[in-house]
Amino acid sequence: MFNIATVPKSARQALSQDGLSLLNPAELTATLELGPAWAPAWNALVPSWDRLPPDAHLKDGGHYRKRRHSCFVQEIAAGTLTQTPHRAHWQPTDYNALHGGFERWFEPVEPAVATAAAWTDLIAALGRLFAQVQPAQRWHIEAHQFRIDTAGGVGRPTPEGAHRDGVDFVVVMMVGRHGVKGGETRVFDANGPHGVRFVMREPLTALLLDDARVIHETTPILPADDQPGAGFRDTLVLTYRAAAFQAPTVAHFV
Repeated sequence: MFNIATVPKSARQALSQDGLSLLNPAELTATLELGPAWAPAWNALVPSWDRLPPDAHLKDGGHYRKRRHSCFVQEIAAGTLTQTPHRAHWQPTDYNALHGGFERWFEPVEPAVATAAAWTDLIAALGRLFAQVQPAQRWHIEAHQFRIDTAGGVGRPTPEGAHRDGVDFVVVMMVGRHGVKGGETRVFDANGPHGVRFVMREPLTALLLDDARVIHETTPILPADDQPGAGFRDTLVLTYRAAAFQAPTVAHFV
C-alpha cells in the first residue's frame, strides 16, 4: 500500500487500490483531460487568493488562516455543475473535534472565480473521475480556498490534526507557496500503521483521497530561513459527497 513514489498507476487505479493518488501538474491535466489552455486560464484565477478574508472561527486563537467557501452540485448523467445558494460549512465533531458541531459561515468564492471555466472544468472533471471509482448519480461538492500565513510566526494548515472529513473524496491542490518551510503532508491508512509523507511544492500538484480509507494532515509552516518575513501556503480543497451536504441534525419533538 502507498507506493505512490515507486509504482506508477493511473489515478483511478491508485484510488481504488491505495485510497490516494498524488498527481504532478502534467499528470493532473492529462488525467482530467483539461487541455493545454486550462493551466493558463487557471493561473488567471490565482490572484483571487490574495483577496481571501480572515477565518473568524479558529478556536486556537490564531489569525493565520484566510478562506472562502462555496458549494456545488454535480449531476453526473446530465453533465451539469450548479452552484448552490450560499450555505454554512458544517462538520460533526466525530470528524473535526476542534471546529465541528457548529455552523461556520465564510465569505463565498468570488463570482468571477466560481463561474470561470477553468474553475468549473476542474471541479467537474474530478467529479467524473471519482464517479468511475465509486459510482454516484450526483456529488455534493464543497470548495475551500485557503491561505495559511506565517505573519504570527507559525501557520497551521490542519489545526484539528490528522482527520477524515466525513465525505467520499477529498482533493488538496497546491496553488502556491512563498517564503515558508514545513507544511509536510501526511496520509495514513485509517485502519493500520502504513502511511506516506511528502511536501507539496509545485503549483497544480494535487492529492486525491478516498476519505473512508485514509486520514490526512499537514504539519505547520514557518518562515523560511532566508526569508524571515511573513510567507504563505495557498491551497484549494474540494470535498465530494454522494449523500446530502453535511448539516446538523434537527430534532423533532411531538
